[in-house]
Amino acid sequence: MTDTHTQAGFKLGSFSAAGSEAFAGLLRDDQVIALHVLKKVAEGNGLQLSGSESVYALLQNWQSNFAVLCETLALADQNGALDWTPLSSLKVHAPVELPRQIFCTGANYFKHVVDMLVSMGPGAQPATAGMTPAELRTYAENLMQERAATGSPYVFSKIPSAVTGPYDPVILPALASQPDWELELAVVIGKPARHVSREDAADYIAGYTIANDITSRDLIWCKEPKAMGTDWVSSKNSPTFLPLGPYLVPAAFVADPQQLQIVLKLNGEVMQDETTSDMIFDIARQIEYISSRVQLWPGDIICTGSPAGNGIHYGRYLRDGDVMEASITGLGEQRNPCVAEARALMR
Repeated sequence: MTDTHTQAGFKLGSFSAAGSEAFAGLLRDDQVIALHVLKKVAEGNGLQLSGSESVYALLQNWQSNFAVLCETLALADQNGALDWTPLSSLKVHAPVELPRQIFCTGANYFKHVVDMLVSMGPGAQPATAGMTPAELRTYAENLMQERAATGSPYVFSKIPSAVTGPYDPVILPALASQPDWELELAVVIGKPARHVSREDAADYIAGYTIANDITSRDLIWCKEPKAMGTDWVSSKNSPTFLPLGPYLVPAAFVADPQQLQIVLKLNGEVMQDETTSDMIFDIARQIEYISSRVQLWPGDIICTGSPAGNGIHYGRYLRDGDVMEASITGLGEQRNPCVAEARALMR
């Protein structure tokens, strides 16, 4: 099979025309072709493409399917055999709408965590009592450097029913007063992974997408009994609390996932603007750690942490009528309006 990866750059997603069911498609140059159409073209050339009914299904045999997609596109380009649909005429859904598992890595951007520790002020921990602000920052930076060298990622899970589309409304639940944004680079797993080494981690990545791990800050900590600690179900998993997409970009077309710019705007104002190079634990280390604890499967999502500039930093949380616009280099853009739950139910 010919190596056509470099000449066949494309993105994968879930799309629908007005009044029609969603279909899995391939996007190139703002034009979309359904995967079931590519399947027929592949079969006509003696190639086998499986799982064309959804991106999730395609991921179950990713390595073979990716090679077939590249080969099929190259052959079709030679013959002019494909009838493309303009992206502008389609609705875009989350590329993987019902992943089996979603994992999130918390407190994983150096500047973000240092800023949080500094904002707590001297004396928040016994070791920082009496420190000047400059001494406190130096202490926090040294602490995070030590964590990066000898520590482990902090990982929790999010449920699939929180997933929503990249342009769909985010519903702000009535029981929360501090819903916050957390824009993140998301990794999509491409084959079963268990006890994967850091050196081999890249082989298990199908591609990348954009995730916004919405969090109700006021619901993170258990009220009764307080000793129980965090309440991730209440704070992280409301419906629509994980805008995902717009597309899955195959890993072969992302030159360096640790050098991508993450930008989130709230009503046009930049709130987050950071590069993925600021991660404390890089993507490979996260896959190594998570796969040492659990079994990862194709289609699983890993949200790799959010940089500085969350609402908690500004003391400004999401409100009815807000609009979040998010982008990551080469992966596309999200645009999610925020709607209060009571108003959403009246629709």
